[in-house]
Amino acid sequence: MDVPALFRKRLIPAECVELKDDEILLCNEDMIVTRWKALKPRPDLDHGYSCYFLKEGYKVSKFYDAGHRLLYYYCDIIRHDYDPEDNKMIFTDLLADVIIYPDGFIKVVDLDEIVPALDNGSLTIEQLKKALLSCNALLSLLYGGRLSELTRPMDAFDTAPSVSRKEHRDQ
Repeated sequence: MDVPALFRKRLIPAECVELKDDEILLCNEDMIVTRWKALKPRPDLDHGYSCYFLKEGYKVSKFYDAGHRLLYYYCDIIRHDYDPEDNKMIFTDLLADVIIYPDGFIKVVDLDEIVPALDNGSLTIEQLKKALLSCNALLSLLYGGRLSELTRPMDAFDTAPSVSRKEHRDQ
């Protein structure tokens, strides 16, 4: 696969943004791995890595602060559309998200956004079905203790030593 231009499409709020500053580290028919700086810099979020699991329908990201301290893993349930004519990949955020904290705590968020998206037509029933199946598959891996399988593609490129939030507090 040629390295495509990447776009992030959100349903709430409705927007489509080119991820022109993301560095594509790996790109094949199964996954895309990127390194990025925060689009909207915040004191608590500086940069990270993302792995798009194209066939599975989710993206797993490692979020870091400026000191390269791991804040958490953020998992978006997504769908992707590839436009071969323009060589661009559009990733649509299907609203349900999963956060995994360094201590292993798992939190599912943003489910409340699904009903308004269905009501206004920005999310279809078919998309919702796929999103629920992808979210279930992701949670099954996480509850089965297999987070490292999801982060391994990013870890291969993440060479800076990482400090967890807990380790940072203890220093």
